[in-house]
Amino acid sequence: MKDRDFQMIETNGIRLRTLVEGNGPLVILLHGFPQCWYLWRHQIAPLVEAGFQVAVPDQRGYGGSDCPADIEAYNIVELTSDVAGIATALGHEQFIVVGHDWGAPVAWHTALLHPRRVRVVVGMSVPYSRGRVGTLTRQENFGDNFWYMVYFQQPGVAEAELEADIRKSLRTIYFTISGDAPAGLLAGRKPAMAKFLDGMVNPERLPAWLTEEDLDYYVAQYEQSGFRGPLNWYRNIDRNLELTPQLEDAKIEPPSFFIAGTKDPVLSFGGGSWLAQMDKRLADLRGKVFIEGVGHWTPMERPAEVNQALLGFLKTVS
Repeated sequence: MKDRDFQMIETNGIRLRTLVEGNGPLVILLHGFPQCWYLWRHQIAPLVEAGFQVAVPDQRGYGGSDCPADIEAYNIVELTSDVAGIATALGHEQFIVVGHDWGAPVAWHTALLHPRRVRVVVGMSVPYSRGRVGTLTRQENFGDNFWYMVYFQQPGVAEAELEADIRKSLRTIYFTISGDAPAGLLAGRKPAMAKFLDGMVNPERLPAWLTEEDLDYYVAQYEQSGFRGPLNWYRNIDRNLELTPQLEDAKIEPPSFFIAGTKDPVLSFGGGSWLAQMDKRLADLRGKVFIEGVGHWTPMERPAEVNQALLGFLKTVS
């Protein structure tokens, strides 16, 4: 990894370690769980070469950024204010926001909560949707079956499991929900009392898109931050709805775009209804790209195709 230009940007009362490179219109790239800025390592140079300034933070709770202790500090109002504050700190009134996994809901909500500032919004993996309090966080909705968002609700439980062997945890998660995992691996249900990693596969060899050196870097980030901050995002799922009643029927107005892999398990959430809901809630959806054979880690698994789709879209709107 070449030397990168990192800044500690003060925004919304915290400091976020943010990679900042290039000049031009600002593109903010937002990672999800369990990632850090490094998710976007293949997108930064192409965006800079295309004439954009790129800002890639470790979002709050991750890597080299501040990790507030309170669960409530990770609600969607704070997370989107962090993003808008990065743009302000870099001298941009308006910006483009791109998010993957949890970064996608933050990107969608930044467009909703800061509509005058977001020029364009792109989501990867997670479509925009709005549910009901408790739908994703209460065990009674899943019977005797395990659901990871329920498991993540109790502070300390998932932290203990994932931090017991950080390298094994990350290696297992990255492989199991990738396009390289055996077909049907996640199709089988497991009991409600199971742990998150139960039934997942720690591969003998990493897939071609993830090297041992890449994994070294990720492990170092989680040794620094731990998993409490990242898991606290899930503990705000219901609070996010309660804090934003004004968004119940709101539509995302800026030009928007969606990219995902055909094997991404997130696309099956809600029986696949999330995608249909997104179509109704994005007022100016310019397109959807589904990359064949790709799992959840779209920017890493097939960077060339992601870059082609992303830059192709941005050139039409910027």
